[in-house]
Amino acid sequence: MHSEKDQLPVDRLASFEQMQSVVGEALTGNERSRLGQYFTPSKIAQFMASMLTPASSTPVHLLDAGAGPGILFAAAVQEMCSRQVKPSAIHVTAYEIDTRLAVYARQALRWCEMKCAHASIPFEGTVVEADFIESAVQSLQGDLFSQTRLDPVTIAILNPPYRKIRADSRERRLLRHVGIEETNLYTAFLSLALKLIGDGGELVAITPRSFCNGPYFKRFRRQLHATMSILRIHVFDTRDTAFRQDNVLQEMLILHASKIAMRTSVMISSSAEPSDDGALMQCIGYEQMIKPHDVNAIVHIPTDQLSLRAMSTVDELPCLLSDLNLHVSTGRVVEFRTQNHLRFQADVGYAPLISSRHLVDGKIMWPHPRAGKPEALAINPASSSLLIPATIYTVVKRMTAKEERHRVVAAVYEPAATATVVAFENHINYFHQNGEGLDHDFAYGLAAYLNSTLVDTYIRQFNGHTQINASDLRILRYPSAEQLRMMGRAVSQATQSQTAIDRILQEVLATMTGPVEINPVQARQRIEEAMEALRQLHVPRAQQNERSALTLLALLDLPPDQPWTMASSPLRGVTQMMDFFARYYGKVYAPNTRETVRRQTLHQFMDSALVRINPDNSDRPVNSGQTVYQIEAHTLESLRSFGSPGWDSALRQREALAQELIKRYAQERLMSRIPLKLKEGASITLSPGGQNILIERIVHEFAERFVPDGRLIYIGDAENKFGYYDAEALTALGVTLDIHGKAPDIIIYDEKRRWLCLIEAVSSHGPMNLKRKDELERLFAGRLVPLVFVSAFQSRKALMKHMSEIAWETEVWIADEPSHLIHFDGVQRIEPYLSDRDPDTK
Repeated sequence: MHSEKDQLPVDRLASFEQMQSVVGEALTGNERSRLGQYFTPSKIAQFMASMLTPASSTPVHLLDAGAGPGILFAAAVQEMCSRQVKPSAIHVTAYEIDTRLAVYARQALRWCEMKCAHASIPFEGTVVEADFIESAVQSLQGDLFSQTRLDPVTIAILNPPYRKIRADSRERRLLRHVGIEETNLYTAFLSLALKLIGDGGELVAITPRSFCNGPYFKRFRRQLHATMSILRIHVFDTRDTAFRQDNVLQEMLILHASKIAMRTSVMISSSAEPSDDGALMQCIGYEQMIKPHDVNAIVHIPTDQLSLRAMSTVDELPCLLSDLNLHVSTGRVVEFRTQNHLRFQADVGYAPLISSRHLVDGKIMWPHPRAGKPEALAINPASSSLLIPATIYTVVKRMTAKEERHRVVAAVYEPAATATVVAFENHINYFHQNGEGLDHDFAYGLAAYLNSTLVDTYIRQFNGHTQINASDLRILRYPSAEQLRMMGRAVSQATQSQTAIDRILQEVLATMTGPVEINPVQARQRIEEAMEALRQLHVPRAQQNERSALTLLALLDLPPDQPWTMASSPLRGVTQMMDFFARYYGKVYAPNTRETVRRQTLHQFMDSALVRINPDNSDRPVNSGQTVYQIEAHTLESLRSFGSPGWDSALRQREALAQELIKRYAQERLMSRIPLKLKEGASITLSPGGQNILIERIVHEFAERFVPDGRLIYIGDAENKFGYYDAEALTALGVTLDIHGKAPDIIIYDEKRRWLCLIEAVSSHGPMNLKRKDELERLFAGRLVPLVFVSAFQSRKALMKHMSEIAWETEVWIADEPSHLIHFDGVQRIEPYLSDRDPDTK
């Protein structure tokens, strides 16, 4: 237990993450498992808070159930304090059952009180050291003796604990008193929050994706659908993003919903990190997320147009399982319960035992050449209920490894000539017709359909884990029996590669669906091909991703339905590339992704000599709105042979030239850069043109005149965000720059006056307006010294374009008239500027 003197100061939001680290070290793994505690990183907390609907000037009652050290409610309070329209009062009720964490949550409340006082918002806060489930149930039942009476909640912001709860547990008994039947703490907390939220109130929660489908969470989905309107769902591209520090490998999402009746559309977004500018975003109809007549209220989360097209294609297929006289069941053998009937090798009196390890490359490999587990089940009266007739079945893995390419892995089981019965282990789902097997072509067609990219894309919209339940397979729609047999005949005659399976499915379905503008299967395959090409071209691992693959395809002007031989080399700007992503590949990125494409893909492509910048005009500034990129000529010739027998040879030739090309293009870029000598003794170069010409004048003229005792801390280059950065000096002033944050162009520390000057070189971007000033105050929230905000312009003419935007309490400097500053209410008083003609008034 930490004493008061050990506690960390709460003068900035970053300190909450430090608190979490201290408390996290104090909790053992067993304690975390018992309480289901996974702390919210500060970036995710701020991201969640930013989703809150802009407040009206009414009181806010904020609930944080399972608050931990208070990071979520603190982020929400900070967000509300920073907005132009502020609530008339804020009341926080935070539940935390762990006494150690409650100490830190109370510190967070004191920090919130300080923020609200500064924003002139009345504030009250309570940390309740009690079981949220018990307290909420008492409140919902109208218990007059409840420890805390919960008024209708305006905002519920939650990172609920994640742990299964037993049917005979105290929690389950309490929940039943208010009509809630949940199997996990996280949906129990959410269900209670939904009941506590008043009309017009809203919920923002980070949870596993597992509630979106499956029978265990059906009641919760129905409650959510009946009481709330989902406004936004944000998903993370990788499993380890949200709670990386706790090694949690769950697929997580952030849910934003409101208790309002209107249901029209939902914003779906996805990104690698919460602060990642490269977010995919699209607005979909509500009925595309939850089907109008779906009694299971399954939540579909299509993150792009490819997913929507896949959803539409599957939904238009003609058959349900019942139409095909099909059933899907889970294998009956649970190994630990049948130990006495198992054998490692088949023998007389034993039946084959098929488990998920026997599904290899789309086929059943039994016996397995490296069998380390039992592969046979005794045939006797005691095991008879576990055996089924040995005939043809389509089988599917129930659990797939996270590194497997597809979520659904299917194969066909064909019995040996001597087998009369077979057993399936319970990590297998199998398709049958009323307990009997399937005919050959039908079984192979069904397996091919389930292994298709189309089904994988569709399943991933609502399945957020690696388990494929029989219920997931039951909600799918399927091609007709004849279409499945056509696929089966084609597959049995072809190599069962993914490309072949997807081509066969496309041909079979073409007669039903007709041509489509974006073929989701073709588009997905081409993106994966481009990622493979980048891997073989040895681009850095961080650029072997979907965004970089799309950038490559845009630079090659290569839609999904054209062969690699048709690749060309247009001149394209980043906006044109993003238009290409959307038009041909259904990937609509947020507008601010332009910088992500430029900084996190194109820069590395240039370093690898895959791409040239402004080959038509080398004097053009890199941050000009007219900047264009073009695929390098040798790279283009190599890529035209991708996937053909000549690719290996072309790749070797390109690799032989790579170092020479890298050196040549790097030298060209270096010769055009602007040299800049700093008084700190360092020498750097800036990319040519644009705002960097103005940055040079700010360093040499503005700083020497107006901040003579200044120490340069940061310069943002148009090509390299951190052109110069003294991280140690800024950290000493209480600030750490986020690589994704929108830093000012220049930071100078006035060591004599203890001011931190934040300067924007206004060229392609705007000046210090109210929005920008507020962004920087948030970015520098932990500062230990005051801030000075400066907008720098090249000329008066440039200033006049932005005159109406300049925020009060900021400064303006014009490079063409370097000896003067314009104070926007800078000294907050009127006084004369004396000249030789003025009388002496001393």
